[in-house]
Amino acid sequence: MSSDDLLAHSSLDSLHQQLVDHLQLIYPDTDHGALALQLMQALGVEGRVDGVEARAEPWDETDLIVITYGDSLKREGEVPLHTLKRFLDRYLAKLATGVHILPFFPYSSDDGFSVIDYARVNPNLGEWQDIQEIAADSRLMADLVINHCSSRSRWFEQFKAGEAPGKDYFISADPNGDYHQVVRPRTSDLLRPVTTAEGERHVWCTFSHDQVDLNFANPQVLVEMVKIIALYLSQGVTIFRLDAVAFLWKELGTNCLNLPQTHEIIRLLRTLVNFYDPKILLVTETNIPNRENLAYFGNGNEAHAIYNFSLPPLLLHTMLTGDCNALKLWQMSMPPAQLGTTYLNFIASHDGIGLRPVEGLLDDKQIADIATTMESFGARISWRSLGNQGLRPYEINISLFDAMKGTLEGSDEYQQERFLCIHAIMLALEGLPAIYIHSLLATKNDHAKVRNTGNNRSINRHCWDVDELEPLLEDANSHHHQVFVRLTQLVRMRQQQAAFHPSATQFVLHLRDELFGLWRQSKLRDQSVFAVANVTNQPQPLRLSSLNLIGTDTWWDLLSDEEYTDLHGEIELAPYQVVWLTNKAR
Repeated sequence: MSSDDLLAHSSLDSLHQQLVDHLQLIYPDTDHGALALQLMQALGVEGRVDGVEARAEPWDETDLIVITYGDSLKREGEVPLHTLKRFLDRYLAKLATGVHILPFFPYSSDDGFSVIDYARVNPNLGEWQDIQEIAADSRLMADLVINHCSSRSRWFEQFKAGEAPGKDYFISADPNGDYHQVVRPRTSDLLRPVTTAEGERHVWCTFSHDQVDLNFANPQVLVEMVKIIALYLSQGVTIFRLDAVAFLWKELGTNCLNLPQTHEIIRLLRTLVNFYDPKILLVTETNIPNRENLAYFGNGNEAHAIYNFSLPPLLLHTMLTGDCNALKLWQMSMPPAQLGTTYLNFIASHDGIGLRPVEGLLDDKQIADIATTMESFGARISWRSLGNQGLRPYEINISLFDAMKGTLEGSDEYQQERFLCIHAIMLALEGLPAIYIHSLLATKNDHAKVRNTGNNRSINRHCWDVDELEPLLEDANSHHHQVFVRLTQLVRMRQQQAAFHPSATQFVLHLRDELFGLWRQSKLRDQSVFAVANVTNQPQPLRLSSLNLIGTDTWWDLLSDEEYTDLHGEIELAPYQVVWLTNKAR
């Protein structure tokens, strides 16, 4: 369709003007009208002239996302994406409504996040048809690795050869410049010297020298990313995880983090995908302090969902100390998500447990105590550079199951109870829950993989042989079976409660620091759930009168099915026991 034909439609004309408004803020000296048309054609919006009926909230209490690599599960002689699909169908078909397959493209490092070719499926995993088959049964979430690409990519080879278009897709920087303000999540040098057809150049590498940052000051890089979004949409992807997006825009004299242009680019992408299909979701992956992370909601016009990065380290601190005060204060300060936005709640992922998100929420000693205890449970600690100020712990690398071995006092016998307790807390919180496949499987630390790869994060990226795993999941004496059964029961119970809708009302209960409690109420006000967890390894009393339960209703615990008629009585909660007290008719 020609540009004149595009603008002949009033809805497309309106979209064009919205894009021009965004582009004026990002690229002041560009032909905004022409660039807006390029972006519209890159996404293929001409096929969406009539629009799609929007839902204010495309999620509910039944939703659960499972996070996995394409080869977290393998079977000899079978394509890994086939193996994953079979496993999803057998074990998670009635549990997970969405699946996040971590980067499934050809790559050169970082387990997929150094993308060589955005347009192909890694042949070691399968092909696009396999992705389409998974997307046919689940909402598929995929990574848009937007900040950088592999040093082995076609674009970077073009950069070195001085050939279009890649010669203008990367950032050349003065090695003698002052970069002390630049925020780094790694300890490697920021700039990498590269031999090119035009002599030695120094390129910007926020994460590693194999991951070269893209130059979004060149608007054609933005056009390329929109073309990639269009490709993924055509293959069934409906949720886009914007990887490392906080680092997108670089400007000397700043910290190069969370800059206004970065936020405006996200707003532009939101405008585009909302027009194309309102069911498409953008999720920002911004492993940064809590206040900065919250900014990626914008005014309800940026991310549909943001990763709740402060949750994992705060839950870990709570379980290690038996004190939920920090968790409680943080939750009390968190704003309810605006209409059309939500929190993505998780405890574990392919990465470690980030510590930057608790800066200002925990003090240096509390953070150090977490790191020291986790090391005693087998963890590796990753560090980030503070320039002249040295290093600071950035991330704890450990399997979540092993992280629950004990408390600050050492290991104890409550590993499973503690592990299930933190998931019950997470599942009760406002937001959309996501569970890493290795949490569902209670996978332990993979020290052998760390030795083989030299990558600390490999400790929680085990590859299961399905023929070894499935007998463990069927063996009642196996901790894998016990955790999988109990955790899936928790999820199923959550999925039946209107009060656990991601946007249902939430209030933090004022209880003792040994008890973390929430009150959730359904949007139609036909159900309340009081979710209370004992976060200690000692029995704790819960006075029902402290919950102000309505005396004319019947109350019982969804998890034990025990009914409570004496609302002035007391429940003794066992170590790490959770109750979900509800008044909804049976």
